[in-house]
Amino acid sequence: MTRVLIPTGALGLGYDRAALARGIANRPDIIAVDGGSTDSGPSYLGRGVSKYSRASTKAEWRELMLARAEAGVPLVIGTAGTCGADSAVDWLFDITCEIAAETGQRLRVATLKSGQPAARVKAALAAGRVAPLFPAPEISGGLLDACTNIVALAGAEQIAAALQTGADIVIAGRTTDTAIIAALPLMRGDHAGAAWHGAKIGECGAIATTHPATGTIQIDFDAGGFTIEPMATAAAATPYTVSAHMLYENSDPFILHEPGGHLDVRGAVYTPLDGRRVRVEGSQWVPGRYTVKLEGARIAGYQTVALALLRDRRYVAHSREWAADVQARVAAQIVDRMGLAPEEFTLELRLIGMDATLGPLENRQGQPVEVGVLGIVTCPTEAQAAEAGKMLNPYLLHHALTENEPMPTFAFPFSPAEMQRGALYEFCLNHVMELDDPMEAFRLDVHEVGHG
Repeated sequence: MTRVLIPTGALGLGYDRAALARGIANRPDIIAVDGGSTDSGPSYLGRGVSKYSRASTKAEWRELMLARAEAGVPLVIGTAGTCGADSAVDWLFDITCEIAAETGQRLRVATLKSGQPAARVKAALAAGRVAPLFPAPEISGGLLDACTNIVALAGAEQIAAALQTGADIVIAGRTTDTAIIAALPLMRGDHAGAAWHGAKIGECGAIATTHPATGTIQIDFDAGGFTIEPMATAAAATPYTVSAHMLYENSDPFILHEPGGHLDVRGAVYTPLDGRRVRVEGSQWVPGRYTVKLEGARIAGYQTVALALLRDRRYVAHSREWAADVQARVAAQIVDRMGLAPEEFTLELRLIGMDATLGPLENRQGQPVEVGVLGIVTCPTEAQAAEAGKMLNPYLLHHALTENEPMPTFAFPFSPAEMQRGALYEFCLNHVMELDDPMEAFRLDVHEVGHG
């Protein structure tokens, strides 16, 4: 039997400290925590940085490092620093070294890097070893060269290799969310279907329970299945909360693809044990080709944004017509005065309080007290985006609904009103790359850190 303690759905989200303490008291075999995802968009992968503050990350990581020392078991994090880029692994490794020095811990730390040189992916593409997922853009050598970061999602095999070094802490780059949980049960010979299924259910911590915000859960894996139990006393796992998680970030509630095969849960049976725990059996692991998913991000332009607030009832009521007129006039000015072709830039005015989220799909109509007008200009260069933003500024401040009425003045919450966002990144890879050896696209290093 292998007991895996999962403190939270992601490092930086927080967790119930009392629940974590209960989990440590239950003597887990490993502590596994996710460090990120693509949920917050491509900028983090594009820049190779974390979305979470360093101070928050260090505070939570310190607690987990101390918990690991108390339990005397490995601590594993996957997709370090939100994006799992090599620079994000280095960032968390530096934090780990700081904490080790501050707490007097001497540690063996394994770093697993997932970054992919464009040359490697281009060679695989030329050899027919890169295949698209749906939906995927057409890719070329030029597109791969334009990526600021490319990562491959490690599976259980790469995490197992890191654990086999005897590491106290494993800091992994981009991994599948399940790999860090499934690796040790698979190494120990627990049921393969259960290892992957339980890992999927546990990937986001207590989200698969009645109290998601508590964070900490425990999963016991064995030769026949797995048992999930939340560590917070107020939380419970039920057949509904557990089975429903197969739908989370997954297009098929019964099939989950991972490196080296797929999980099939059509035969899974979810049995409540005592009102808090659920036992799951019947999941199957189906071996297949060994492929790893690729993610890449590139610069798609540069943005400047501006925000104005409309409160006059007449302008609020006619905000769509007003915004359309502003957009047309400023777009024409950008073409005329900056020499940009219409296809070289985009200008959006999103009406916050009206339909800024769904646009034409919005089906709820109302009369808001005020409307926020968010102007977004995207151009090929940062200087062009800044210039276009300044062209938009006076229209957001003073543009009248008609030509024969006094010039209005609207509210700018900031000065200057236009704010440069810098580079705009986009995801440009949704492909898998076939490997002969699971480790051939990953780099594993072992470091001795801290003080005695």
